[in-house]
Amino acid sequence: MLGGVRSGKSAHAERLARAHAGPVAVLATAQAGDGEMAQRIAQHKAQRPANWTIIEEPLALAAALTGICRDDGLVVVDCLTLWLTNLLTHPDPERLAQERGALLAGLPRLPGRIVLVANETGMGIVPMGELTRRYVDESGRLHQSLAALCDRVTLVVAGLPHRLKGEAE
Repeated sequence: MLGGVRSGKSAHAERLARAHAGPVAVLATAQAGDGEMAQRIAQHKAQRPANWTIIEEPLALAAALTGICRDDGLVVVDCLTLWLTNLLTHPDPERLAQERGALLAGLPRLPGRIVLVANETGMGIVPMGELTRRYVDESGRLHQSLAALCDRVTLVVAGLPHRLKGEAE
């Protein structure tokens, strides 16, 4: 599920999850680095149904998915954008390659349905700073690799889902 900031991609992912007949889990990657972000996280938690499992994991996404995915389940990963940022700013420069590799290798073997939510950052201007350019490059490569693995790819614009690959949800 790709889209710009505040495009409605998370809301669309949650609509799919609410329609799912089996168990639902949300794997959240955000970290509350300041009060505003803590407030956003609390708001997201409050709007989710009480019977959903919520797991907070900012780095080890593949391992967390392995632990939560079930044949009859649906997992929403929200979001790859923050996960990638967490890894880009991690003190161990090798961690990004390790975690990215683990996700791409493990994803095709996981049971159930997985909805990956990410910001599409490659549609704007090239950033001036080294870290932001690296982020846009890594994000684009990650999205291309994941789109190749996924059965469905949806771009959300103004709250409207546009199917890029696969059957409509």
